[in-house]
Amino acid sequence: MTRTNISIGLFGFGCVGQGLYTVLERSPGLRARIGRIGVKDRNKARSLPTELFTFDRHELLNDPTINVIVELIDDADEAYTIVKEALQLGKAVVTANKKMLAEHLPELIALQRSTGTPLLYEAAACASLPVIRNLEEYYDTDLLESVEGIINGSTNYILTAMDRDALSFAEALAKAQELGFAESNPALDVQGLDARNKLVVLLTHAFGLVTAPENLLTIGIDRLSPLATTYAREHGYALKLVAEARRLPEGGLVAAVLPTLLPPTHELARVQDEYNGLITQSGFADRQFFLGRGAGAFPTGSAVLSDLSALTYGYRYEYKKLHQNQELILRPDAAELDVLVTYTDEIEGLADDFTQVHEQFRSRAHGHYLTGTIGLAQLAQATWLHTPGVCVVRLPGPLRAAVAVGAEVAAVAAY
Repeated sequence: MTRTNISIGLFGFGCVGQGLYTVLERSPGLRARIGRIGVKDRNKARSLPTELFTFDRHELLNDPTINVIVELIDDADEAYTIVKEALQLGKAVVTANKKMLAEHLPELIALQRSTGTPLLYEAAACASLPVIRNLEEYYDTDLLESVEGIINGSTNYILTAMDRDALSFAEALAKAQELGFAESNPALDVQGLDARNKLVVLLTHAFGLVTAPENLLTIGIDRLSPLATTYAREHGYALKLVAEARRLPEGGLVAAVLPTLLPPTHELARVQDEYNGLITQSGFADRQFFLGRGAGAFPTGSAVLSDLSALTYGYRYEYKKLHQNQELILRPDAAELDVLVTYTDEIEGLADDFTQVHEQFRSRAHGHYLTGTIGLAQLAQATWLHTPGVCVVRLPGPLRAAVAVGAEVAAVAAY
C-alpha cells in the first residue's frame, strides 16, 4: 500500500505538542513533518524558530500545503471550532481533546460522513494504550460484553501516592501537578469528568452507542473520606477510579465512572502511578487486558503519532457498530451495584433508597457508613449524593442487572 506524505498544521505547543515534535523528529520513516504551529501566547519564549509559529488559526487552516491538522490545545470550545473548520475544508484531523469530542461527537461523526474527511483521536482515550482502533476493528464481529478500566492517569497517580506513600489527597494532587500529570485546575480529573468524557468515546467504538456525557453517573475522587480509605485498607482493597460499561442480559447498556474498591487479585488493582489499564470481556475472545502510560507528553504524543501513521495509509473510522446496534440504549434503571456510603451527619431516609442494606456503622468520633445494594438510577437521583460530607465508593463487583430485594440490615454497629 502506498503511503501519503503529510504536512501538519499543529495547534498547541504545550507539553503534548512539544512531545509530538520530539517524537516526529525521532521518526523519519513516518513521512510527516510539521509545517506551521498555531499558538495563542505572543510573549511566551519558544524553543523553535519564530517563523514556524502563527497566532492566526486561518494561516494554518487555509494553507494549501498543509493537509493534516493536529489539535492539542486545552480549550474545548476553541478546539471544536478548529476541528469543525478543518473538516469542512477537507483537511484530515488528529485530536486529543476528549472533552470536545464527548460534547460534539454526533455532529463530528456526521461531518466526517458528509465531507469524507477523517478525524482520528486515539490519544483522547488512554494516551499510549491503542484501545480505540482495537475496539473499532478487532471486536467488530465479536460480541463485546463489557469494558472497564482506569482511564485517567492523573487520578490513578494521586490514589497510588495516597496508598503507597501515605500522602494526603492535597499532597498527592500537588505532586501530580508538579510532575505534569495533573493540570493547575485539576477539576476535570479529580471530579471524574475527564474519565467520563473518555468513556463517552469508548462507548461509541465499543458498542456503537453515542450518548451525552451528562447521561453517565460520575463520581470523582475529590470527596473521598478518611473513613472510606480506612475501610479500603482494613479490608485489603485497592481504591481506584474505574470507568465501566456493560451489556445487560435482557438488553441495554449500563455505564458509570465511580471510585471503586478492588480485591488485590483484580488486574486493575495492580495498575499504579500514571498508568492506565483497560479490560475487555467478549463472547469469543474472553478477557483481555491493556496496560500502558496514561499521562505525560511522550505517551500522548505516541498515540498522536500512531494516528498520523494511520492517515498516511488512508485510514479512517467507519463507525460500523453505530449501524449494527441502532436500538442499543442506556438502562441505568435496570442495573444495580453494591456501594459504601460514608457520611459525617445523619441522613434521613438513607437506607430507604437501598434495595438491601448489608451493614451500618455509626461513630461520633470517626463518622458513619452504610454498605448495601442500590439501583444505579436510584443512586444517580439520590438527594443525598451531593450533600457535603457524603462519600460514595463502589464495593467489589461489576455493574449488574437489578434484582428487587426487600431492604434489610445484616449488621448494625454503633459506638
